[in-house]
Amino acid sequence: MSKARSSLGRTVAAHSVLGLYTLIALFPVFVVVINSFKSRKAIFGDPLAIPTPSTFDPVGYTTVLAQGDFFLYFQNSLVVTVASLFFVLLFGAMAAFALSEYRFRGNTLMGLYLAIGIMIPIRLGTVAILQLMVASGLVNTLTALILVYTAQGLPLAIFILSEFMRGISDDLKNAGRIDGLSEYKIFLTLVLPLVRPAMATVAVFSMIPIWNDLWFPLILAPSEATKTVTLGSQVFIGQFVTNWNAVLAALSLAILPVLVLYLIFSRQLIRGITAGAVK
Repeated sequence: MSKARSSLGRTVAAHSVLGLYTLIALFPVFVVVINSFKSRKAIFGDPLAIPTPSTFDPVGYTTVLAQGDFFLYFQNSLVVTVASLFFVLLFGAMAAFALSEYRFRGNTLMGLYLAIGIMIPIRLGTVAILQLMVASGLVNTLTALILVYTAQGLPLAIFILSEFMRGISDDLKNAGRIDGLSEYKIFLTLVLPLVRPAMATVAVFSMIPIWNDLWFPLILAPSEATKTVTLGSQVFIGQFVTNWNAVLAALSLAILPVLVLYLIFSRQLIRGITAGAVK
């Protein structure tokens, strides 16, 4: 009983701390969003005030939507982010299952080799990546970004998911084998549902760098047809650096999708982060 209470107490404390950190992290976003709906005078007069009928002014969004093709930028960012996350989770989960379930020569070295990607930034290979994409004819395509972001997210995904998969009971998997389930069935129906919180954690940690990245879209896909929302916002901000209504509106449009996706996965994210705290 005392162990259960102690475990429950640690879980509640972990959730409380994460909730507090979330509120602190979201406060700047809140300030940016409320000021994007205010007049220029109201922004400088009282930046922390909620928009009122006298201070409400959507001129920033009008300017942004009229000057930039943000709907296309959002579409490009959504395609790149969703496709990259799908491949990161798919290939990451498959590799993690193989490393955690099967014992073969070089298993440990393979795990260390894949973990090196966490320590070495992929941007160090920018020149080689650009040469590869030029040779492959993939410059100014969303495919180039999807390939790069998939490679970028795999090391962390494999590292996290393999640790969670090692904690799954071998008896459960062996029972599935006795019942005649194939390895693919065991992976899809027994293992993946049990590591869903970990996969949500990987998705959130991989999604934010992909959506907010400016480096690779600027180098690999800078054309108007393949421009992402982050790149489009930065170009727009450079043109309207003194128009604070437009700048704040552009920042809000770039931030809100990530915030919505974070809130959708927040429960699974907290479960994944705090899973080790209740043992």
